[in-house]
Amino acid sequence: MKRLTVLDLQKKKADNEKIVMVTAYDYTMARLVDKAGVDMVLVGDSLGMVVQGHEDTLPVTVDEMAYHCRCVSRGLQRAHLVADLPFMSYQMSAEQALKTGAKMMQRGRAQSVKLEGGERSAEAIRRLVEAGVPVVGHVGLTPQSVHAMGGFKVQGRTDEGADAVMKDALAVVDAGAFCVVVEGVPAGLASELSAAVSVPTIGIGAGPSMDGQVLVCNDLLGMDLSFRPKFVKRYAQLQDTIIEAVGTYASEVRAGDFPGPEHCFTRKGPRRITKVY
Repeated sequence: MKRLTVLDLQKKKADNEKIVMVTAYDYTMARLVDKAGVDMVLVGDSLGMVVQGHEDTLPVTVDEMAYHCRCVSRGLQRAHLVADLPFMSYQMSAEQALKTGAKMMQRGRAQSVKLEGGERSAEAIRRLVEAGVPVVGHVGLTPQSVHAMGGFKVQGRTDEGADAVMKDALAVVDAGAFCVVVEGVPAGLASELSAAVSVPTIGIGAGPSMDGQVLVCNDLLGMDLSFRPKFVKRYAQLQDTIIEAVGTYASEVRAGDFPGPEHCFTRKGPRRITKVY
């Protein structure tokens, strides 16, 4: 089966066809979301929170990102694979960004990389694109800047803030990004932004006017019901299902009901005892 390319994704915007992206972190989930027909799979540095249990994305390393990206790559046959560049792996210089991007492509088997920031990241994006590394931009609420922003806060609610988000989006597109993730901005601003750029826009907490949407697979599947951001819609509540299933397993083990005869193996013919132990 043919993997979707940068050109395939850009054509979807031209054809007014919505793009479906999810964030996944391992082979099993990648295989399932690929079978479900998503267009893009992002191995996000959100794994720091979802997989590792940190309070933000900042502790995630390049090696950890490459490892999870490699796992996801093995589960995909159709979806385009995007890898996040983690915190402080590209901000120091364009050359640093190039080295990190190369590692994600070579070791992580990604088809493209994503990095946060607008105008401040334009030089890094340009250098990556010149070297043949496809780039997804990320503007608006940028989680790697959580402390500078004073928390995970919606961006662009004032005229000044909206202008800054728009300038960032235009800067990353001008630098060569083939796609832009727009996170945590008012729906009206997101609509204006999407109409202003020539590349696909992928929204998360940015309203319905984007060219596509992205959610973390664990969130849309309801695997942590205590996490309740406004922008997430749960399409299942697997937390309860998993707890119930594992609880039933534990009860059956303690009661001696599992394993039953149907779960046991038998040998062929009687055992001949040839040695006294």
